[in-house]
Amino acid sequence: MPAYASLAVQTREYVVIVMWAGQFACEALSWLIKRAVKENRPAGSVGVCCENRFHAHVHIFQRIGNGYGFPSSHSQYMGYFATFLICHLYFQHKFGTTGYTLLDFTWRVLVYFAICSWALLVAYSRYALGYHNAHQILWGFGIGVFFAIMLFVASQILPRRQPSSIFGKLKIFLLANPVSTWFQIRDGWDVWADGGREHEWLRWRKEWDSKRRRHDKKQS
Repeated sequence: MPAYASLAVQTREYVVIVMWAGQFACEALSWLIKRAVKENRPAGSVGVCCENRFHAHVHIFQRIGNGYGFPSSHSQYMGYFATFLICHLYFQHKFGTTGYTLLDFTWRVLVYFAICSWALLVAYSRYALGYHNAHQILWGFGIGVFFAIMLFVASQILPRRQPSSIFGKLKIFLLANPVSTWFQIRDGWDVWADGGREHEWLRWRKEWDSKRRRHDKKQS
């Protein structure tokens, strides 16, 4: 969550703020489901009592973690995060080009693979550490993926393809109202294919070169 806050404050990007708000909503959904289903976490063996005279082992079982186990919150978090980010990169963002099609394609595949691997490793860690069983993890991850797709379609795809729809009008309101204007909220990807990254870099480079030239003139 701190990373979301930092990006939102620094970039003022609509898509970052929507993704952040969706993450909160997804967490709230997980909280509600947990208390509606009330499924316990798996029991894990944490110790063995000494043998009795019949050589029978007495195991002590304890549930790892606090609260209910269905669905896995960490898995749901990462399912949402990875899915929304990949949708954004695939449908909205234009990667910089190296001039070589194969190299550009390989780079994009590596980015998607890294995001998916990160999400799946976090989900698997919940099983390996004994906090959740496979059923709780798969459902949590699936809920996160579904929630991310629904939010991305409603907040990004439909407003672009159907600007006169309720989703398009809502987006315009969220960007054009006085509060958003005061905070300078923008949707860079609605104007530039790379969100304005290259445009901002060129503007910075121009000012930086100009500053260096002025400095060199003073030194000469």
